[in-house]
Amino acid sequence: MTIRTYQPGDEVAQVGIYNEAAADQPKFKPATLDEVRRRLARDFDPATRFYAVEAGRPVAYATLQANGRVSLPWCRKGHERWAEPLFERVLEALRARNVPRVFAAYRADWAAARDFFLAHGFTQTREMLNYFLDLVEMPTPAARVGTTVTPLEHDDLAELHALGAGVFRAGPAELERELWHNPYFAPDSLLGLRGKPGGKLMAAGVLVVNPAYANPKLLDAMMPCFRLGTFGTEGLTAKRVNGLFSFVVAEPHEANRHGVDLLAHAAYQLLETPVETLAAQVASDVPHLVRFYQQYFRSQGRFPLYERTL
Repeated sequence: MTIRTYQPGDEVAQVGIYNEAAADQPKFKPATLDEVRRRLARDFDPATRFYAVEAGRPVAYATLQANGRVSLPWCRKGHERWAEPLFERVLEALRARNVPRVFAAYRADWAAARDFFLAHGFTQTREMLNYFLDLVEMPTPAARVGTTVTPLEHDDLAELHALGAGVFRAGPAELERELWHNPYFAPDSLLGLRGKPGGKLMAAGVLVVNPAYANPKLLDAMMPCFRLGTFGTEGLTAKRVNGLFSFVVAEPHEANRHGVDLLAHAAYQLLETPVETLAAQVASDVPHLVRFYQQYFRSQGRFPLYERTL
């Protein structure tokens, strides 16, 4: 009996373990071999997956990501004794990588996941709230002059990072990679709201449009999926959603006013597209943005995040 890292072919056993272990959870969706194999990208690190092996066969596994995200240890029936040593190996591996804080995200109604993480020193720090807005229900911006919306430029990076203090969870270098070198949306998806052309940023947003991405109305918004482009989810594995809108604002009390201005510009950009619905996601610990989405969007679902320090 041993615990080891990933070896080619383990994905077959992993699918079977997960589908057996998680089958009783609410809204369970069976994993498929194709889904697991898609995660084996060219830069996949075998040291991010641990398997408990008995008689030459994996019977349990747990995973980690370089950003500190960890999975529940999944075990075949009768092999639950592997949960504790597997999870400790995951935490040891993250300590060796000098990751200071770890987190997990699961459906709110998966009590087994909640209870496991709370019993292991995690606390629920916040929720990710999901929303949608049909364009026919768009708010009408107030008639005013003196603001302009233009594409964000690379030179705006430092100002943008300062603008999103308390929202962005990445430094300038990672933010640059996420926004200006993202393989899934182009830099022209970024919007800047200024008092005058070339003036100081008052707000900034992103609009992700790709008909190949998921329709937000067809998603299970309770699933723990971070939405691609959402400010504050930099560096996280994300779900690509068509029509994703996100923004940050310099002055929290101006969130509604500037948010509506950016929404109006986004709607104008969508006139020649088949997009009919905008999607959004925001962390529950950013109250001025939560208030904006609650006022103008429709609530769709939420999922909790559990965190602890190492």
